[in-house]
Amino acid sequence: MSHNKYKPTIGLEIHAELKTRTKMFCDSKNDPDEKRPNVNICPVCMAEPGTLPVINKEAVRHVLRIGKALGGTLADFTEFDRKNYFYPDIPKGYQISQYQYPLVTGGSLNGIAVTRVHLEEDTARSQHDKGDEASLIDFNRAGVPLMELVTEPMITSSKEAGDFARELQLLLRYLGASEANMEKGEMRVEANVSVSKDGTRGTKVEVKNINSFRAAERAIEYEVERQSAALERGEKIVQETRGWDEVKGETFSQRIKEGSADYRYFPDPDLPKLKISEIKEFQNMELPELPSEKRARYKKEYEIKDEDIESFVTSDALGVFFENVAEALGDDKEKAKIAASYITSDVAGLLAKTGKPLHIKAVAFAELVAMVSVGEVSSRGAKDVLLEMFNNGGEPRAIAGARGLFQKSDERELGALVEKVLVAHPDEAEGYRKGKENLLQFLIGQAMRESGGSANPQVLKGLFEKKLR
Repeated sequence: MSHNKYKPTIGLEIHAELKTRTKMFCDSKNDPDEKRPNVNICPVCMAEPGTLPVINKEAVRHVLRIGKALGGTLADFTEFDRKNYFYPDIPKGYQISQYQYPLVTGGSLNGIAVTRVHLEEDTARSQHDKGDEASLIDFNRAGVPLMELVTEPMITSSKEAGDFARELQLLLRYLGASEANMEKGEMRVEANVSVSKDGTRGTKVEVKNINSFRAAERAIEYEVERQSAALERGEKIVQETRGWDEVKGETFSQRIKEGSADYRYFPDPDLPKLKISEIKEFQNMELPELPSEKRARYKKEYEIKDEDIESFVTSDALGVFFENVAEALGDDKEKAKIAASYITSDVAGLLAKTGKPLHIKAVAFAELVAMVSVGEVSSRGAKDVLLEMFNNGGEPRAIAGARGLFQKSDERELGALVEKVLVAHPDEAEGYRKGKENLLQFLIGQAMRESGGSANPQVLKGLFEKKLR
């Protein structure tokens, strides 16, 4: 049941583990693929007495580049704060985070304004025993550099929220800042959801433990429905933190939400204040071409379909291959469109099915596209040539020749074929003359069959039309 009179207001908090060699404040290894528990740890990230943290410059640089890509304001003065809370996965009894002076303020992505981006350390990973009698803690993740991005509460639908999170993941990958795999916990999305009749902010509920983009969308949809129904019954919404149960497809209450005062933030006395403009590693931060820029360039240079562009923007391998093929085609826009279509459907399909890397030479692929564009091989024939090239390499002309896949376009040769079909099907020929235009397709089909699929259908069409005038 939908409660259309209630409008949702959604803000996102997204955490992403940054790609650095070592952790945020020590030289323990930052390795998200380590399966053995408690091997990448040291006295600093285990909070043994007398240890001192040291700031990881690479992590700071990642966040500044993210801020630049978002068009945000980069801080010149910044500092780290202690966020105090007692939980088994926080060895120090506080987390080092940023409160008053984040590295980045403002900026936007996908039309959604960003409030801030700051840097903190990750917590350890808790594993709860099935019988709930014990909890085990793996400290490999404790102290890993973590970016937190907070959006303005201006998102109005689950789709808009999902699109933002997906675009952020893509941006982080382009910048080399994070792999941001949600299933590995390298990127975590939390949604603040409220509903009201007039679109002003109602009582905010935070939804956590979401492990996929689809789950984020479903959790938001569920929460909007739940809050709308509660208000409709005259109930008050409780400000709380809720979890997402993927199996049941619903949220559940976890705890009443703390305010920032409960964390007793104060500047960390063990870490220096940073003056960004005085640190040479943070000057001249070059950015690669960003996803939004790549989309605009593909649209302008190649005029290909939006869905093809999206495939090339999200898959670096396909994007690079397409650009090399387009260059080999002499930037011919019509041929580039044919190439894009084959790459996003056939090549992408073969890659997904086989898991093999792409070894086709761009020049050879461009040659195949040129053959298709002038009708030397049919669309069906091109797929057969492509499969052979994908599996075993080779040149398209040699493959088409060896397999008899060249289309016959010789008008004299095909003229004899057309005569034969007309003699065999006089009623259909007469029907076409009397205006039954769909019979032309039937006659072409008969001629194609007669030729074993090697005749060029465009040439056949012209010959039939000429004969049946």
